[in-house]
Amino acid sequence: MSLVTLDEIRTAAARIAGVARRTPLIDVGGIAGEPAFAIKCENMQPTGAFKIRGAYNMIAQLSPEVRAAGVITYSSGNHGQAMALAARLLGLRAVVVMPQTAPRVKVLGAERLGAEVLFAGTTVLDRKSRAETEAAARGLTMVPPFDHPWIIAGQGTCGLEVMEQCSSLAAVYVPMGGGGLISGISVAVKSLRSGARVIGVEPEGAPKMTVSRAAGHPVTLPKTSSIADGLLSIRPGDLTFEHVQALVDDLVTVSEPEIAAAVKWLFDNTNVVAEPSGAVSVAAVLREQQLANR
Repeated sequence: MSLVTLDEIRTAAARIAGVARRTPLIDVGGIAGEPAFAIKCENMQPTGAFKIRGAYNMIAQLSPEVRAAGVITYSSGNHGQAMALAARLLGLRAVVVMPQTAPRVKVLGAERLGAEVLFAGTTVLDRKSRAETEAAARGLTMVPPFDHPWIIAGQGTCGLEVMEQCSSLAAVYVPMGGGGLISGISVAVKSLRSGARVIGVEPEGAPKMTVSRAAGHPVTLPKTSSIADGLLSIRPGDLTFEHVQALVDDLVTVSEPEIAAAVKWLFDNTNVVAEPSGAVSVAAVLREQQLANR
């Protein structure tokens, strides 16, 4: 299975320019002698998450004939909203299959962007199955949430920006759902600064990549649960797993109280409003700092 290349990420960066924002890297911490670190503010993207990078990169490469039929995806919310926006910008019909437990704000967000929203079960397998059925029946093209080279290359543009904004990078902590973001970021970081460490972070209640790495192959968990609703995939992708195995230095999990505390810390200390899924990486850094100070 071929890994995404740095050239593919650079090409994706040119393709999504003017659609995905170049978000700031903000120095935080460093108060009262505590260690400082930086956060990449992908919450400032259109629809509030990094997902527009991969969604637009993929849809923009579809042929006119494929675009004419429309696109479909399955998502807990963020990817669905991003695909809906990308489809709207490119003039395509979009269908999003979400879990019955999807946050209402994310459902309404996709609908406001013109997507038709369908519901299926509570797991990624439920919504994937419904999306595949709808795609076959309607002739729609699937835009998967993470396990596709075009999606990974688009998400990797985030890592490309980080390297341009912080050339002395020593380590980067990345939230992990299905693994698309960390796959792309790890390619960018390791290609440009091989000595930098890449650490993936998951909720304790959704350790699909951690369990899969221990097994040596992708593993499907019986269930997942966390306030980090964007990271609840029960299985990593095949391609994303290969990227993690090849390029990611370490995987860690964080608890629910640690995630909640990180959301609060970000608001109190940086005025950044982060959803729990984005705060898991900060939770891991804050824990490391606490352990180092003991």
